Amino acid sequence: MTTLQSVPALGTHPANGSAAFHVKAVGRAETREQLSKATYDLLVIGGGILGISTAWHAAQSGLRVALVDSGDFAGATSSASSKLLHGGLRYLQTGAVKLVAENHFERRAVSRQVAPHLANPLTFYLPVYKGGPHGAAKLGAGVFAYSALSAFGDGVGHLLSPSKAAQDVPELRTDNLKAVAVYGDDQMNDSRMALMTVRAAVESGATVLNHAEVTGLRFTRGRVTGAELRDRLSGDEFGVSARLVLNATGPWVDHLRKMEDPDAEPSIRLSKGAHLVLKRTSPWKAALATPIDKYRITFALPWEDMLLLGTTDEEYEGDPADVSVTEKDIAQILDEAAFSVRDKQLTRDLITYSFAGLRVLPGGPGNTSKAKRETVVTEGRGGMLSVAGGKWTTFRHIGRTVMKQLESLPGRPLGEDFEPISALPKKLPLPGVANPRAVAHRLLVDGSAPGPRMAADTARHLATHYGSLAFDIARLTNDNPELAERVHEDAPEIWAQVVYARDNEWAETADDVLRRRTTLTIRGLANDEVRGKVQDLLDNK
Repeated sequence: MTTLQSVPALGTHPANGSAAFHVKAVGRAETREQLSKATYDLLVIGGGILGISTAWHAAQSGLRVALVDSGDFAGATSSASSKLLHGGLRYLQTGAVKLVAENHFERRAVSRQVAPHLANPLTFYLPVYKGGPHGAAKLGAGVFAYSALSAFGDGVGHLLSPSKAAQDVPELRTDNLKAVAVYGDDQMNDSRMALMTVRAAVESGATVLNHAEVTGLRFTRGRVTGAELRDRLSGDEFGVSARLVLNATGPWVDHLRKMEDPDAEPSIRLSKGAHLVLKRTSPWKAALATPIDKYRITFALPWEDMLLLGTTDEEYEGDPADVSVTEKDIAQILDEAAFSVRDKQLTRDLITYSFAGLRVLPGGPGNTSKAKRETVVTEGRGGMLSVAGGKWTTFRHIGRTVMKQLESLPGRPLGEDFEPISALPKKLPLPGVANPRAVAHRLLVDGSAPGPRMAADTARHLATHYGSLAFDIARLTNDNPELAERVHEDAPEIWAQVVYARDNEWAETADDVLRRRTTLTIRGLANDEVRGKVQDLLDNK
């Protein structure tokens, strides 16, 4: 099994993104050897988006960076979000105007400069029902202020008539509907965004390995200087040495802190968010964001040709590995969706998939739905930095912020030989950056595109999940026309994506491919036959 790692050209340096790095496929055994023989400036433990973003920015700074995760990249909470890049409309009612403006800035940076190929603009309808928690005038003023904080880049927030809204969302419940407030945000496939950020880190010089579990920490004179690991696929044990270790394990952050210091007090609390994915009974031209009470909103989002419903928000105290969607969660999500969505769309036989993730919140009392989604950074007794929390929308900002803190640590454990984060370009694009419409057009009609002629839905899918890297997948079909066939007749994915995931995106298991590198699982199409064929391709390079 192979993975990608970066190899520097002679005499180059990764700072400022100008290095002549190229990426080649290397085996897991070779990657383990690289990790065990080198001494890294920074070892990031945890391959969720927070750890990935930090590794990306650290590698861009010229640091020698290693990133490991016990499962797959974005295998837990980072692929279990509401799939939104948003300013946070609910924060306005708490007076957090500056926070909303900052979130909008990050959202626009990601959707317009950093990853326009992976982010999609999405119009939101906020229905105002008779007897609801908010009146039309308040919500109308709210969405106007919200759009103003985004410099009206998504249009002007306004009120819409129920009849016009029902034309765009046929399943909108119109009984007692007084008005609809309109605003704009963005949407993404969180797994794809995370994987492309891993690729950016590797292209900047980072060494990465998934399915590698930390079994212990290394200490030198009381300081954490690395980690002992076990390859969960092969069983091989190895270690990584580093000048500084960053614990970015999300819901497991306190578990690793206790490896450093058995007496460490809890630093976080967890909130579970569950979601349902359903087949759509009609086209949706907008999403619904329906107030449940003063603080909570339930979403009904058109996503990946499906409908995404959620989310719940309740304190979670169990093992993070055991988080799952319960019957209670399903009933709650469907009941809350029914405030604004017709019954026809909410039958249980339309559900294709469900998932749950854990929000990492600052420790302390209070309702989790009211808690701030802020990033917490702590330093342990052994000098290990632990970072947790935050929003997907601000992943780029969080990576830069963590790097600033690492640069300013007492004693400067990272040394002096790297570019400060302030000297790097602020809006570095992710790999594949391109106009997805142009990519899809070329795949469909431009004779210069390699490979067999594609179906329109496959071309659109590749363009919006890979950007210009879609042409690499098309070339695979040119070399082997069988790879142009669909994995399942009811999904746009083709077999070339499985090969590409194996050779270029660190996919090791069928779940890696079906759940996070394609949409087959969320569509309810990952049957035994598909899983078996995918695993065969992974096992037979």
